Amino acid sequence: MVRIIMHGCNGKMGQVIRGLLEGDSEAKLVAGIDMTDDKKSPYPVYTDIRECNVEADCLVDFSTAAAVDKMLDYCVERKLPCVLCTTGLSPEQLSKVDEAAKSIALLRSANMSLGINLLLKLLKNAAGRTLAEAGFDMEIVEKHHNLKVDAPSGTAIALADVINEELDNTYSYIYDRSARREKRPEKEIGISAVRGGTIVGDHDVIFAGPDEVITFSHRAYSKAVFGKGAVQAAKFLAGKPAGRYDMSDVIEAAL
Repeated sequence: MVRIIMHGCNGKMGQVIRGLLEGDSEAKLVAGIDMTDDKKSPYPVYTDIRECNVEADCLVDFSTAAAVDKMLDYCVERKLPCVLCTTGLSPEQLSKVDEAAKSIALLRSANMSLGINLLLKLLKNAAGRTLAEAGFDMEIVEKHHNLKVDAPSGTAIALADVINEELDNTYSYIYDRSARREKRPEKEIGISAVRGGTIVGDHDVIFAGPDEVITFSHRAYSKAVFGKGAVQAAKFLAGKPAGRYDMSDVIEAAL
């Protein structure tokens, strides 16, 4: 039985994961961390992560960027594996993630869904170099609900990164063309963000070439897809040695 601490337990994703684990025979929530304790959880909830002394095998984080630093310190101090799902981290925080992974098993993914991670693999293996060398322009459009605070999404950046890495990181990212009066440069990837309603998460990777367009699309219809991936990642990460992991490791282990 994998014992999980939920960091951000009262948030939407924390509640999704709680529901998923209620009928799971392989993992359970043993404690939660959040800004407030609503006294409704079947496990202890701590408003200060440093006060949580519950024994666990892994911590799953769906919180805010502001809470990530303390969380990383806590996991390193306790040698507790961590599934880090929070996006919008600063360059300094990303460096701290790399440093933490020297001491603990740490899995960080911009998107926990199986479909997105398979899409990343498809883009890496096929779309990037083949279509770019054929003269296709590349644009990414992401859509999320009106409560999402970071833009563009971490997933959109990850999609751009996997293409750019295949192209020797020779492309720049453009987030806003409103102040420009020039034709589109060849070596750029445009990334656009839409915020509205209750959109869970839509991502389109558009390759626009002479007389044809190829679009890779992913639609998330429920937050459960992210929760299922996070639970699967926690089960995978428990007991692993220190180091950086990602969802491709989880997928390969499940095959």
